[in-house]
Amino acid sequence: MSSSLRRGALAAAAIAFSIASLAACGAGNNAQTLEIEPDNAATAVGDIKIQNAVVITQPDLESTGPAVISATVFNNGRTAQTLDSITVADTGKTAEIKPAEGSGKLTIPAGGSVVIGGKGNASATLPSSREAVRDGNAQKITFGFSKTGDVSLRAFVVPAESYFSEWGPSDIPATPAASAPATEGTEPSETVPGSPAESATGTPAGEATAADEATGTDAEATASESAGGH
Repeated sequence: MSSSLRRGALAAAAIAFSIASLAACGAGNNAQTLEIEPDNAATAVGDIKIQNAVVITQPDLESTGPAVISATVFNNGRTAQTLDSITVADTGKTAEIKPAEGSGKLTIPAGGSVVIGGKGNASATLPSSREAVRDGNAQKITFGFSKTGDVSLRAFVVPAESYFSEWGPSDIPATPAASAPATEGTEPSETVPGSPAESATGTPAGEATAADEATGTDAEATASESAGGH
């Protein structure tokens, strides 16, 4: 395992624990929660605090399917803000942001928080997993808010495996490996028809040889009779 993947795996364990804890308190915010300094991607600018930011890619390295961004966003201010954009550096891609319910922009309530990623939560989807996004790296991502403006940090990139399978992309294309067993399963059926065919071909050939020999014997007998008659 490369050093970058090893670092990503260790960070993933810490992030997984933190996401689970913060998901339970996603509806609110308090001083004790904000005093926690998690060992993962986190930053604060003005009234906005972002924790547990992570980019989750497809579990198959060959897949170019969508990736997602998961994070918990806190708003310490007295005014609600909207999350207008999330961009990933060096990819030229902007995530498609959707609220947990309804349509329109994702709102971070005053004094509250929103969990992005996971079933039943808001979502932020990137169109591709493999454009300058590599598992094990720390990728720079920028959140754009209506009042605070841009807030940037580096988020770990991890595949949608183990714990992160529940937080990863919902659209996971089927891999070629998944269809391999079906192909192997057809081999016996191809072999079985071949054997009877060979036996069937061999049997008539044997019968035909016997018939030819019998015909030859009859011809000799006829010739002998003809000779005796003369």
